[in-house]
Amino acid sequence: MTAAELLLADGATMAAAVRSGAVGAVALAEASLARIAATDGRVNAFTDLVRERALARAAALDARVAAGADLSALPLLGVPFAVKNLFDIAGLRTLAGSKIERDSAPARADGVLVQRLEAAGAVLVGALNMDEYAYGFTTENSHAGPCRNPHDLDCVAGGSSGGSGAAVAAGQVPITLGSDTNGSIRVPASLCGVFGLKPTFGRLPRSGSYPFISSLDHLGPFARSVRDLALSYDAMQGPESGPLRDPGCAQRAAEPVMPLLGQGVAGLRVGVLDGWFRDNALPEALAALDRVAEALGAGTRVTLPLVEEGRAAAFLITNAEAGSLHLDDLRRRAQDFEPHSRDRFLAGALLPAAWVARAQRVRRLYAEAVARAFRDFDLLLAPSTPCAATPIGTEWLTLGERRLPLRPSMGLLTQPISCIGLPVCGVPVWDAHPRMPIGVQLIAAPWREDIALRAAAALEGLGVVRAPVASLP
Repeated sequence: MTAAELLLADGATMAAAVRSGAVGAVALAEASLARIAATDGRVNAFTDLVRERALARAAALDARVAAGADLSALPLLGVPFAVKNLFDIAGLRTLAGSKIERDSAPARADGVLVQRLEAAGAVLVGALNMDEYAYGFTTENSHAGPCRNPHDLDCVAGGSSGGSGAAVAAGQVPITLGSDTNGSIRVPASLCGVFGLKPTFGRLPRSGSYPFISSLDHLGPFARSVRDLALSYDAMQGPESGPLRDPGCAQRAAEPVMPLLGQGVAGLRVGVLDGWFRDNALPEALAALDRVAEALGAGTRVTLPLVEEGRAAAFLITNAEAGSLHLDDLRRRAQDFEPHSRDRFLAGALLPAAWVARAQRVRRLYAEAVARAFRDFDLLLAPSTPCAATPIGTEWLTLGERRLPLRPSMGLLTQPISCIGLPVCGVPVWDAHPRMPIGVQLIAAPWREDIALRAAAALEGLGVVRAPVASLP
C-alpha cells in the first residue's frame, strides 16, 4: 500500500505498517497533509495546520524505527490526528471557534490529551472547526465558515465538534479529538457516519482545553474503527498530577479496554430506551435503532423516569454556567459573538440562581433514577440524533405535528445522557436512510466504557455499523 492508500485504512493498520518499515511516518504525515489540501477547500474541517511540527515529529519517529528501537509501547506509531480547536496546541491560539479568542496569546504547551496521544506515537497535524465556544450542534460557524458533511457537502456535519467528525469521514486523518457537553461528540459522529466515544464524566482530564460548562464537559475521540477508538481512549486514560490538573478529573487508574474488545456481547443484558427517545426520533433514527437492537438481541423496552426534566435541567445549567463564563466579554465585546450563541449566553447570565440550584437537584434525582436501570441492564440503546444530516441553513425540524428549532433539537437525544455523565459509544448505521448515515448510542453504566466498546466491536464485526471514507467529488 502507498501512504495515500494507507491513510484511508484505520490507525492501527497504519501503525503496524510504520512499525514494520513498510511505510514511513513522514510519508503518512505528508499523505494526510496532501489530502487535507485536496479536500478541505470543500469540507472546511480544519482551521489551522501544524505542518512543520508534524513532519519533524514524524521524522523523529522514522529515525527511531531505522535505529531498531523498541516501539512496542507506541500503539499509534506514526498515526496522524487532529483536535478540535478548543484544545491547546503549543504556539497556536486556542480559538474555541470564536473571533474574540483570536486576540489571545498562543498556547504555551499542548493540552494533556494531545500530549498523551503523541506519547503513544501519534502525529498532530492541525486544529479543527467547531461551533463558537462549543455552543451548537451544526458547526455553521460564521467566523470560520460552516463545516460541511463529507458525505453530502450541502449538509451540516453536526456539532459542536463538527470538524472532528468531518475530518475523519473525509479520510483526512483517522483519529480526532472533540468535546461533548450536551452531545457534541455523538451528534457529529451520527451525521458524519463515524465512531465517537463520550467517556464517563471525569474519566479523561480536560487540562489544556477551553472550557464550556465545567460541570458537564467531557473530552473524547472520533475514529473510523472501534479498534482506533479503543487505542486512542486507552492512550489518554490515567490520573493527572501537577498544580494545574483538572479538578473534575476522577484521578481513576487506567482501565484498558483494548484487551476486552473481543469478548463479544454474550451474556450482556441490553435494553432499548423508549418514551422520550422514540417520541423525538424520525423514522430513519428508529430504523437505525431497531437494526442495532436486533443485532444485539435486545427486545426489552425501557422507559427512564424524569428524562424531560433532566434535559430541562441540563439546559438551565448550560445557559447559566456559559453566561457566567463569558460575562465580561458580553459586556465589552457583545458584537464579536455569533448572534445565536450571544443571545443564549445573555439569557443564561440573567437566570435566577434559585432556578439553577433547583436544576442541579433535579439532575441529581434523575441520575439516581437512571442508576437504578443499570441494576437490570448492562447496556441501553437510543438513537443519537432525531434525524440524519440536514441541509446547511435549515432552521426547523418537524417531528410529527411539532415544529422545533433545528439547532438545539439535534441534541434532544444526547443531552439527557450527557447531564448525568454516562459513557456512550456512538456507532454509525448506513441502511436506515436512503443515502446518509445516522448514529445509535450504546450507553453503559459509569466507568464501563468497556461494555459499550465491546458491543460496538461486535456490531462492527457483523457489518451492522461501519465508517467508510466519503467519496468526495
